[in-house]
Order: sequence, then structure tokens, then C-alpha cells
Amino acid sequence: MVREAKQNDLKELLELYMYLHERSVPELSEHLMSTWDQIIQDENHHLIVNEVDGKIISSCVCVIIPNLTRNARPYAFVENVVTHLQYRGKGYATQCLNFAKDLAEKQHCYKMMLLTGSKDQKTLNFYKNAGYNCTDKTAFIQWIDM
Repeated sequence: MVREAKQNDLKELLELYMYLHERSVPELSEHLMSTWDQIIQDENHHLIVNEVDGKIISSCVCVIIPNLTRNARPYAFVENVVTHLQYRGKGYATQCLNFAKDLAEKQHCYKMMLLTGSKDQKTLNFYKNAGYNCTDKTAFIQWIDM
């Protein structure tokens, strides 16, 4: 079942993020809890989860960003696409991305953007099959205080 995250999903999400780039599950600090509350309460920040047998096995984030161009139509940014290792290749992340696209369409977004750090051709093909392309724009990233 694909849905938006709820307040009590934090622990499972943090564990799922271990399949991204995290090295450990962070301590439930005041800062982390404040950040979580901010995410959950932000109407433009959609943390999407896919749940199987009561367990969150895939997720992505879709942020709707207000915009003054394109007739003041917003755009969507997708990040943190992840699936538990044992559930990969079964369409769960695609379901999350489709949920994000539906949200973006309902908000009249004119585009969706997604960045990946992966160079794995299988991952890149996954995003292409989900409707994203890597030819229209060039992405630049500047890391801050890493």
C-alpha cells in the first residue's frame, strides 16, 4: 500500500535509509525530532512510503516548490528513492514514484526533477523507465560543509 508517511513511521524510515547512503541509524535527538515534525507538517513536503505486510519497504520524497515562472506553476523535486534490498525489482519504488507524479499533477506542476548519485546502469534505466530523462537539463551540485 502506497501512502504518505505518518508521525509514527520515523523509526522504520530511518532503518530503510540504511539502504541509501547512511552508515547508521541516527540518535533520536531533539534536532531530528524537530526536523521530522517540520517534514510531517509541511503541506508541500510529501514523504511517500510503500508498505507490505505492515512493513515500510520502499520510499521517496516529493517536494512541491512554488514558482514564479511558467505562469506561477510549481515544480516537484524527488529525492531519497529507496527500496529495502530484499524487495527490489518488484515495482515498489515505481509505485512510490507514480504516487509522487500523481501528487505533482494534482498540484499542476509543470515538471518533476530527480537527482541520483548512482552510476549503476540498472538504476539509471529504472529512472528512465519511470519517465525521467537525463538529456533535458544538466545538474550541478555544490556540497556544503560535508
